[in-house]
Amino acid sequence: MLKGKKIILGITGGIAAYKSAFLCRLLVKEGAEVRVIMTPNATKFITPLTLSTLSRNTVYTEVIDEDQWNSHVELGLWGDVMLVAPATATTIAKLAQGIADNMLTLTYLSLRCPVIIAPAMDLDMYQHPSVKDNLNLLEQRGNSMIAPESGELASGLTGLGRMAEPESIVAYLHHFFQNSYDLHGKKIVITAGPTYEDIDPVRFIGNRSSGKMGIAIADECASRGGDVSLIIGPTTQAVDNRSYHIQHVTNAQSMYEAVSAVFNTADIIIFAAAVADYTPQVKSKTKIKKSESTLEIVLSKTIDIAGTLGKQKSKHQVMIGFALETNDEEKYAKEKLHKKNFDFIVLNSLQDSGAGFQHDTNKITIMDRDGEKTSFGLKSKVSVASDIIDYLSKYLDKHA
Repeated sequence: MLKGKKIILGITGGIAAYKSAFLCRLLVKEGAEVRVIMTPNATKFITPLTLSTLSRNTVYTEVIDEDQWNSHVELGLWGDVMLVAPATATTIAKLAQGIADNMLTLTYLSLRCPVIIAPAMDLDMYQHPSVKDNLNLLEQRGNSMIAPESGELASGLTGLGRMAEPESIVAYLHHFFQNSYDLHGKKIVITAGPTYEDIDPVRFIGNRSSGKMGIAIADECASRGGDVSLIIGPTTQAVDNRSYHIQHVTNAQSMYEAVSAVFNTADIIIFAAAVADYTPQVKSKTKIKKSESTLEIVLSKTIDIAGTLGKQKSKHQVMIGFALETNDEEKYAKEKLHKKNFDFIVLNSLQDSGAGFQHDTNKITIMDRDGEKTSFGLKSKVSVASDIIDYLSKYLDKHA
């Protein structure tokens, strides 16, 4: 699985650096081509000579080494994946904040390949809010994390913080490359964010959707080889992924028209948008002044995008829906699953702390037409997106 893969192994200055020698040896044994970058502090724990011997390649420790400039740009273009193991709190902070003061951080900023980070530090450091914030930020930007393990630490304490064992990291890479291009050749349409239904030029009816979940799903699908089109309503989130097509829309009708235009050519349609159910019958062309003590707005149903297109769905297409509920969650999700002709539906409840709109985290249950139900714990929306697309990949294999 790793034969011929080009892996940039970044090693930072922590006691777990000694494990990187075993990791490097395993990667080479698997047939991977490994190029090692060490931070200056990493060289105090393990020598570049050791890693050079094991990787059979020059080890990079400085941008300028013996009057020779080492091109971090060239290295960044070379790799299929960058693996930072161990990743100390200092390097994690630098990666999160874009501080480029050594060969490793410079290369990270020049990469066009995925990044996998394996944190390693003491128990209290790993639990510190600043470290957690930096890890969450890196995940939100599409970096993957190999969670540390629990055990005896260099400080003498016992707890979470040990870098994952080399064998576990290699197993993770097997899974990563196996899933990396499982959506190759698939045309995927994803809706995200809210829709705004105008009352007048100033006011609208909408909801609190941020679009974070849909954007994370689009990023995940694109990273796994999918030909992705993201159709997104008004959002303050940065949507600038150059690996897929992005179309901005405002209201339910414009979202319907955008999805309809590409629906027949799509293999997979993921309805992650929170579309407004109602729109004002009359939209004032001028700002409504505050004059009367009450104001009546008559609403009409918006078009049911998923329900309408679900009737046109062909046998080769897979449709995935979302259900955000506040009560009787599974009952309503099942009804929506069948009514809209979804293949499976992703349920999240506002009763769960940290789930739903605006949060960086989510907690989901996936329900399919075969009656199967799979629940997941609270995770970052980036991790949730990975879980959803893992489920999709297995569903495609099962129904091939």
